[in-house]
Amino acid sequence: MKASDLFVRALEAEGVRWIFAVPGEENLDFLESLRKSSIQLVVTRHEQGAGFMAATVGRLTGKAGVCLSTLGPGATNLLTTAAYAQLGAMPMVMITGQKPIRESKQGTFQIIDVVDMMAPITKYTRQVVGAGYLPARVREAFRRAEEERPGATHLEVPEDILQESVDGRPLEPAEPRRPVPHSQALEKAVELLASARHPLLVVASGANRTRTCSVLTDFVQRFGIPFITTQMGKGVVNERLPEYMGTAALSADDFVHRVVEAADVILNVGHNVVEKPPFIMHPHNGTQVIHLDFSSAQVDPVYFPQVEVTGDIASALTGIMAALEPQSHWDFSHLEPIRVAAQDHFQEKAEVEAFPLRPERLVAELRRAVPENGIVTLDNGMYKLWFARNYPTYAQNTLLLDNALATMGAGLPSAMAAAMVHPDRPVVAVCGDGGFMMNSQELETALRLKLNLVVLVLKDDAFGMIRWKQEHMGFEDFGLTYGNPDFVRYAEAYGARGHRVTHTGEFPILVKEALATPGVDLIEVPVDYSHDQYTLNEEIPKLARAL
Repeated sequence: MKASDLFVRALEAEGVRWIFAVPGEENLDFLESLRKSSIQLVVTRHEQGAGFMAATVGRLTGKAGVCLSTLGPGATNLLTTAAYAQLGAMPMVMITGQKPIRESKQGTFQIIDVVDMMAPITKYTRQVVGAGYLPARVREAFRRAEEERPGATHLEVPEDILQESVDGRPLEPAEPRRPVPHSQALEKAVELLASARHPLLVVASGANRTRTCSVLTDFVQRFGIPFITTQMGKGVVNERLPEYMGTAALSADDFVHRVVEAADVILNVGHNVVEKPPFIMHPHNGTQVIHLDFSSAQVDPVYFPQVEVTGDIASALTGIMAALEPQSHWDFSHLEPIRVAAQDHFQEKAEVEAFPLRPERLVAELRRAVPENGIVTLDNGMYKLWFARNYPTYAQNTLLLDNALATMGAGLPSAMAAAMVHPDRPVVAVCGDGGFMMNSQELETALRLKLNLVVLVLKDDAFGMIRWKQEHMGFEDFGLTYGNPDFVRYAEAYGARGHRVTHTGEFPILVKEALATPGVDLIEVPVDYSHDQYTLNEEIPKLARAL
């Protein structure tokens, strides 16, 4: 058969449902083969949109999402999304085209070394140098992308290779089996937890696996050990459980860090130092940290666990539960005042009627409006801290944020992918005006796909998070403001419905109406971050230290 047909059959064998793409002339044989396949081609308006959507498909399903670009500028436009998937542990396979390699077609026009360019930010990158290699290269790219720790892989397929005739068939995927932790490591973990007086569980992104979620919930309910989460660990365990003590949006000086400081043994499940630290370890404070993950810990000045349990997380937790008994000397009575103080402080701020909306009010109103199974995706900005701290999640993957690469521009494409994977669930994208404008053209893609989607554009006419940092460092307000289009008319120009919040009470009404209406709705929401410097850097640390 033609090599491009074999290539597509290999992708079908991997269970690929969509390919997100900005194609080029080097991909045309592939496109013709794709036209006759079961895979849906989703043409996006920028390669970043394609990459963010593919990564989010991987994040939500555990099966690698796939994106496609041409050579040169198309491939370089995928770089940010490669880093996004790699650092965020999202399985994704990138396919890029290339000029013929058997003979020169156009000199070095548009040609750069894409394979080497991808090497530092992928788990696997290869050029396919002959049609006979296609089945093995595809299988390996998917295997590497999906195995723990998941991430990005890349295949470069030259134009003339796709045109070859080949005898071959796809390689069938094999079901992976992860190794279980060593018994002595489990024994040490059990010993430390049993001897602790104030144990604490930290739930991080690596625990966001369906089986692990179930086992972790059993663990919390059986032992009653309090837990906190990292930003990307939200949703792994239901935050309605009384053992939930909060999410670490900052690295220190928040209410949740009083819980961490009181712990003498911390069981840290699924943490990787690529995520912004939920807490900072100190070598002489006496706290023992147990690292439990699919892979060993990466030692860092802020993270150097004393015990490592390496292997399948669910199996490790099952082993600990089999050997550990609830201890009568465990004492968690000191934690309730901390949790109550954090809740009371947020509730007080969330009731402020000021306009533009304070972020605390925005988060509280959106939580009331979005059903428990609804999915909220965040771009990257000041609001992310407030959502991490104060948006309770009750189910896995219902708040999607990036705390690894923490790139702007991903919020809208991520929501679009979530709406495709879960078309029966409400989806809301929360974007700052800066991040939204980086990939706002994907509104056209969302409308073309007939997605049901609500997009909140939080308008402060500035790069809000950096402005907060600038103020905290005592610098003058400089270099971080800009102008914006009329977002209502901008949405309407694409064919979406546009709305603007004009007073605080209008916000929840507009959100509920948009969620109840099929199609794409954009809501411009003026926000006020001017109080964040005082609240996060002065008021909260003072209140937390007093507990």
